[in-house]
Amino acid sequence: MWVSRAFSLRQAAEREGTAADMGVTTIGGKSASVMTRGEQRELEVFAPGGLVWQPLAGDTVLVVKGGVGCQEQCVVAAETAGFAPKGMAPGELFLYSTGGASVYLRGDGSIDIKGPVSLEGDLTVRGNVTMTGNTTLTGTVAINGQLIVNGEPYRPCRC
Repeated sequence: MWVSRAFSLRQAAEREGTAADMGVTTIGGKSASVMTRGEQRELEVFAPGGLVWQPLAGDTVLVVKGGVGCQEQCVVAAETAGFAPKGMAPGELFLYSTGGASVYLRGDGSIDIKGPVSLEGDLTVRGNVTMTGNTTLTGTVAINGQLIVNGEPYRPCRC
């Protein structure tokens, strides 16, 4: 009996249509509403592990259907091609926010960061560091090695 019921549910799911649809978010946030063939409300939003994302109203998103008869639906991705940096190559990753901040992991191993940066915790840098613009340091600065100012070794005055 359960075999015939499972078969009829499968047939109903196939008649229902595809297992995924593109739609436009009508209400953004962690519990989104999306217009596909009709408006679907309070859909859960999923993203890759370690990444938290909430769609904005007006985003084009991918809605995946699952469960018995494809009754359960969730938003899993948004169309982002229009936000890709010019010349972005396959294998590169661009993470951005609506406020203009971004992190661009390039195929050559370099990382571009745009926006104000705030770090909490210890920072260890290996290699050369070049800073352009005003720099403010607060607290103790320990220099192990030589300090060069305007191309000359710094020699403190012992007056």
